[in-house]
Amino acid sequence: MEEKLQQVFENGTRTSVIWQCGGIKMGHAISVCNSYGSFAGSSNADVVRLHFGMKGDYKFLYKQLNKQYDLAGSHHNIMYSKGFDIVVENKTLELETFGIQFPPELFINFTQNAGGPLQKFTEDVLAGKNVMLSDNWGTINTAIQQVIQQIIHCQYAGELKKLFQLSKSIELLVLCAESYKAAEQKDTFIKSKTDKEKLIAVRDLVNERLHCPPNLSEIAKTVGLNEYKLKRGFKETFNTTVFGYLTEQRLHLAQQYLRDTDKTAAEISAELGYATPQHFNNAFKKRFGITPFLVRNNP
Repeated sequence: MEEKLQQVFENGTRTSVIWQCGGIKMGHAISVCNSYGSFAGSSNADVVRLHFGMKGDYKFLYKQLNKQYDLAGSHHNIMYSKGFDIVVENKTLELETFGIQFPPELFINFTQNAGGPLQKFTEDVLAGKNVMLSDNWGTINTAIQQVIQQIIHCQYAGELKKLFQLSKSIELLVLCAESYKAAEQKDTFIKSKTDKEKLIAVRDLVNERLHCPPNLSEIAKTVGLNEYKLKRGFKETFNTTVFGYLTEQRLHLAQQYLRDTDKTAAEISAELGYATPQHFNNAFKKRFGITPFLVRNNP
């Protein structure tokens, strides 16, 4: 089931798409605000929530936990409470979020023997406690970002689409849990919120300029980081290098173009800044194991 909604609130509009499969609910929303202000959200649904902030900065007060979080774009967490009441204060005019809701019994069935932070979280859910997986929100790395995009741009239909969505919702749960487990096991290089926000700005800058990417010195100057902190901090935050991230984003966007548009491989190659169509073809085949031609002819 897919449902598209458009909601008007006091200082803007929210466009969203909701999917439901096997009791699991997923949603992607883009809120465009006319001004900086606050708005409330609430729900009585008894569910475990995976929340992903994909774009935009905001604060939100979570009443059931009596805590306020100040967040920059590119973050995720897992939460549970009996009732869900929040007040959001937008710090940018556009916010993009993605979420998954699991019925508690299904979530517990998946996670009760998971080990690490997720198992402790699940024990709290079993006890009926209001709980957040971590007060330190995780960063959306490349793997998480790509799975979200696969859900949003899914081309399957009917029962096959439901199966795909179910598998991807579980994959996101695993990736989120693994990111927190890995964070517990290593020393953190990037410690300040300001530096983390600058690294998110680096990611956004690369996304905006996939066709003509800036070099490292230009990026460092633009966001106000030295090159050493930029390279090491980006690798820690997104689990890849700046160049590796650029390459992945280009190729996954190319894959999406091949499936969803009539653009030729040569047109896609030029649009994404590859030196020649052959260079693009080789990079694509190395990453996905097949040529662009085969993607286009085997959607």
